Amino acid sequence: MSWLGKLRSALGLSRAALSRVETLAQARRPLDREFWEELEEILIAADFGVPTTEKIVGALQIVAGQELWRRSDEAVARFKQDVRSFLTLPDQHLNLRSRPSVVLIVGVNGSGKTTTIGKLAHLLSLQGKRVMVVAADTFRAAAAEQLAVWAKRARAEFVRGREGSDPASVVYDGLSAAKARDVDVVLIDTAGRLQTKTNLMEELKKMHRIIERESGAAPDETLLVVDGTTGQNAISQARLFNEATKLSGVVVTKLDSTAKGGVLVAIVDALTVPIKFIGIGEGIDELRPFEPAAFIDALFEPAA
Repeated sequence: MSWLGKLRSALGLSRAALSRVETLAQARRPLDREFWEELEEILIAADFGVPTTEKIVGALQIVAGQELWRRSDEAVARFKQDVRSFLTLPDQHLNLRSRPSVVLIVGVNGSGKTTTIGKLAHLLSLQGKRVMVVAADTFRAAAAEQLAVWAKRARAEFVRGREGSDPASVVYDGLSAAKARDVDVVLIDTAGRLQTKTNLMEELKKMHRIIERESGAAPDETLLVVDGTTGQNAISQARLFNEATKLSGVVVTKLDSTAKGGVLVAIVDALTVPIKFIGIGEGIDELRPFEPAAFIDALFEPAA
């Protein structure tokens, strides 16, 4: 199956929810109060969230008045165009300016962070880059062991510290090793604990200081990994991490199960940070760069 085919299959729940949008378009209904209420209901059911839904529908209503739309198909066509534009932000692709480039990866435990790091290491290795994975989550039992397995599969260098050791010291050791081994990209795993925002912020700030001191610059990327099946809970996680450390991008995982695609729109709306990668399967090659046009096609276009 092609990647687009896999994506269409993975977004089955979203496609089912949003098929009602197609029905609204085909009915060529008048743009009355009932139409707008039904559109809002459909988008909320597809995990766009109330604030994002209200913003999208409100903007459509304004344009409908300005351009004198009369039928539902006109509004739905503009809706699809707006969602695609909404998801298209600058710096959509991975920015690896430095050498070694440093990518800090954050997210709660269970979000798919470890597997995402392994898949990203594999993707970069296929591009001919020498990759190092640094296990700076020193608190979760077996975290380093799991990451070591993925690093080996991805043919990446691997650095870890003792369990319970200072994560920033592991980052320091990793960066020192990366320079010595002529590595192109360093992927740093971080703890996914969220007991208090203060602890999280202090830990990440310390890592940032080490990275800036050793590399002469802030991380090239700080990516948040979120589980797409958690719906609107992913938004609260994204806000918390964005406050703790300025995010440059988001990776949405587990779109192959009960996830609803509208959550991607809600995340971008909440943070104004691009979705950089999406994962739709367990395989090492099933993390791909996010392409808004392909995503919209997978959400709305009928399967071949």
